[in-house]
Amino acid sequence: MTALSTRDRDSAVAPSRPRAGRRAARLRESLVGWAFAAPNLVLMSLFLFIPIIWALIISFQETKGFGNPEWVGLDNYSTLVSDPVFWQSLANTIVFTLVTVPIELLGGLALAVLLNSVLPARGVFRTMIVLPMVISGVASGMIAVILFYESNGLVNKILQTFGLDPIGWQSQGTPAMISVIAVAIWLRLGFNMIIYLAGLQSISPELYEAARIDGASRWQQFRSVTVPLVGPSTFFLLIMNVIASFQVFDLIFIMTGGGPGTSTSVLVTYAYRNGFQIREQGYGAAIGIVILIITLIFTFIQWKTSRTRDLAE
Repeated sequence: MTALSTRDRDSAVAPSRPRAGRRAARLRESLVGWAFAAPNLVLMSLFLFIPIIWALIISFQETKGFGNPEWVGLDNYSTLVSDPVFWQSLANTIVFTLVTVPIELLGGLALAVLLNSVLPARGVFRTMIVLPMVISGVASGMIAVILFYESNGLVNKILQTFGLDPIGWQSQGTPAMISVIAVAIWLRLGFNMIIYLAGLQSISPELYEAARIDGASRWQQFRSVTVPLVGPSTFFLLIMNVIASFQVFDLIFIMTGGGPGTSTSVLVTYAYRNGFQIREQGYGAAIGIVILIITLIFTFIQWKTSRTRDLAE
């Protein structure tokens, strides 16, 4: 009787030993994974999550950056609703985004297709297009100021050479916005081209060969083969370009300072003006939180749309 009980007990314990070993192995794998992720998580916490939480707290306060802050609740956000400059800055940001993003996507794809083909000195052309990426935003803004300077800028001199009147790039609202948009597109085209080049080079040449055998023209190959297969690159660039447009600061700050008046003021420059120039840091933080919410909503909608489309396919 005792021997039978011992055998039964051993048979009951034996299956639990492999399970315990598997649990220990999974625990080790989890610890190794967290160990690899820990440095990034620490850096993201220090430079992303904690500043966002701190900005959210400041947005509920009235503070000049020194002294004891006063808790005002949602007053900063209610002020946004009745602030005409905020709405003007939001409208300028939307216009800037709607104009720059499609041109950057289409231009980047066109350049990628062109430079992915057999083209003489295509390495030189690629370098010329990518070169603005290695220049800082401040330096690019200074170059743009020289180009678009009203009195003796290169652009106005070229216009005068053809008998045209000089344009008030700094004194008129619409030309000022056009100059900023043009420089922003010039700076971002190289990045879009590189991403699209990587996408194009991952497409199998057999697909184009099959399309040519079926009698497809170059335009039909581009529309039916190239555009669908670079869809992931387009999705990535759309998100990145929209976020960059909503966060544009250095270029506008150097070229126009948000002027003339508020004609080129965008959300980030307006947040900077309130937070660091007139020292309304609570109000500036509230504008920053609004920017964060807008970009998160747009990214979520795009991600859901892309995910739904991929699942349907």
